[in-house]
Amino acid sequence: MIPEWRVFHPSIVHWWLRWRLTIRIVSIGSHRKFPDACGNLWLADIWKPRKRYLKGWKTADVITPSNSQIIHLNMPMLPSTKYVPYRAVPFPSGYARQWPNKRTTSAPHWLSTDLRDGNQALVNPMSNTTKLELFKVLLQIGFKEIEVAYPSASDLEYQFVRSLIENNEVPDGVALQIITPARPDLIKKSIASLAGAKHAIIHLYNAVSPVFREVVFRNTKEQTIELTLNAVRTKFTLNYCLETFSQTEPEFTVELGNRVLEAWGKATPNDKVIFNLAATVECAPSNHYADQVEYFGNHIHQRDSVLLSLHPHNDRGTAVGATELGLLAGGDRVEGCLLGNGERTGNVDLITLSLNLYSQGVAPNLDFSNLSEIVGVVCRVNEMAVPTRYPYAGSLVFSAFAGTHQDAITKGLVAQEKRWLSVDRSGEGIKSWAIPYVPVDPKDLGIGYDDLIRVSSQSGKAGTAHVIKQSLKLEMPRRMQVSFYGVVQTLAEKSGKEMTVSMITDTFKKTYIIGAKPLGRLHLDSSPMSDYSDDMMTFAGEPTAATPLRFEGQLSVDGAVRSIRGDGATPVLAILDALRSSLGIEFVAGEFAAHPVDTNACSYVEMHLPADAPSKSGVGSVWGVGISSDVATAKCRAVISAVNTLIGSRELPPAKRVYQRPPILTLGSAGSWFKVGKLRTGHTPVTPKENEARMLEASS
Repeated sequence: MIPEWRVFHPSIVHWWLRWRLTIRIVSIGSHRKFPDACGNLWLADIWKPRKRYLKGWKTADVITPSNSQIIHLNMPMLPSTKYVPYRAVPFPSGYARQWPNKRTTSAPHWLSTDLRDGNQALVNPMSNTTKLELFKVLLQIGFKEIEVAYPSASDLEYQFVRSLIENNEVPDGVALQIITPARPDLIKKSIASLAGAKHAIIHLYNAVSPVFREVVFRNTKEQTIELTLNAVRTKFTLNYCLETFSQTEPEFTVELGNRVLEAWGKATPNDKVIFNLAATVECAPSNHYADQVEYFGNHIHQRDSVLLSLHPHNDRGTAVGATELGLLAGGDRVEGCLLGNGERTGNVDLITLSLNLYSQGVAPNLDFSNLSEIVGVVCRVNEMAVPTRYPYAGSLVFSAFAGTHQDAITKGLVAQEKRWLSVDRSGEGIKSWAIPYVPVDPKDLGIGYDDLIRVSSQSGKAGTAHVIKQSLKLEMPRRMQVSFYGVVQTLAEKSGKEMTVSMITDTFKKTYIIGAKPLGRLHLDSSPMSDYSDDMMTFAGEPTAATPLRFEGQLSVDGAVRSIRGDGATPVLAILDALRSSLGIEFVAGEFAAHPVDTNACSYVEMHLPADAPSKSGVGSVWGVGISSDVATAKCRAVISAVNTLIGSRELPPAKRVYQRPPILTLGSAGSWFKVGKLRTGHTPVTPKENEARMLEASS
């Protein structure tokens, strides 16, 4: 280990680094400063250079900021001298590939090899009890062909096959497949394990690529053919695997396949031979595997009596892509594992593959409607974990953190809801799924929308608004979304962590002083406008903005209850007038919005002080939220919510008696005033003389 401030390089290496690793060296006095791959700056002591680079231009030492350890890089820069590229498939000159112009419109035959290929790759292989549990899960999903064991490999494997048959664990219509090398002595034991099975498939294999023929088995092509033919003369339903198919000469795979058909002698369209075209090691692009499959399908005899079974591995990380192209090229059957378990980088993942089909409207005939539970079982029995970003199965697959993604998703959900309602009303069209960034409906996989939007410092207003809407059923106005997002972002940046749903809802309630118990300095104990209507009426019943309304209520101020009253054309203006008279502070109302929440009403009001006029974006204003079973009370509570924020900790004047003369009435309108006023404000208006009498009585 060397100090973080000390990195030694010969001067010539400085220039090489600038070219090779794009490390920029900046002169700073007597030292030099350069950023590492993570963007951190490190000092280089150029006065005491020591060789930290191994001889040769291929090797470099890089210090990482996390632990200041040296990473030795020594990858050969001329791989062409060491690795041989894949060989092109020998299509005739001018041949036009068919698979690029095709589409997959139906599901293939599926074979799960979780209990055999997957189990062989485990650090701790499954017990027979555990294998039975997984076998039952595979049946529930809908697999009709399941490779269950390698019975000639061990007594445990043999006994598992016997237990499935003897205990009637295999439903009608489900075929058991076992695997065996193409050796007569091992074939005999393998077939014996299947005694009594209703439908069995023997997976017979031998490696046929040059490296296996010449190095591992030391056989010629003729000896490999003879070994295969001796095996297939036994009478059973045949699945012949050309192990290492993808690394074998295409002409030889066809020759071997045709010789197998000839020796088998009984392949028919109703009793097909299965040829397993195994990409035992994925060593070429997906399109090359498709070429190999198409070439084999074009040249194999009795094509209508043959099933081409695809068995890709994931060494290059493209097993799913190779399988999808292989299906276009003529593949009829797919062998793989749930979550891509298997040797090295695993087999093709049948969950990803089938749900890719599902997302394109093709029924995969496999049921993953409870995907989380299936994933849980597979991970437990295999003692493996699923990356959080793993397709479909990862815990963060259906979660968006970025603000732009969240905005698109929320808009997509709203638009889709409207579109689906239109389909319901008209009875025309289909309820197609079309949400940005979400290729399949999570609910189809048993996953809710709760985690669809998750909030961090990278999120935007749409994310926080979505969380509040989903959890509290409150639809904030757009300007309020901007305001509340600023509060959430400040907290997220301070913590550096995700803001959970509970954290966001708690912040919302605290910010807007919502709760069963009084949370702010001001609390509205009673509101007399419980039956107030939004419509403004004259005494004759006609709408007018000049109709005076009376607010009279009880307000708790720092724990002390005081009576307040005020007049205005709307409930908001009336309570603002009451607050001005009681608190001696002028408040200005801005944007207003409201919507129903179940049986309640929710109101939002934007407010500011006269001296603090907000900008167009809303900066400088605060919002209040009020919820009540009564519309007028909800509006009043929204005002109190905003005023609590505006007054902050400022000192408020003591309570005082406030006399406000009621509206001046004419004799002709007095009757209408008493009738309408009581209906609209919840109390009987009083005359000036009655007010004076009450004030005198209270003071005496």
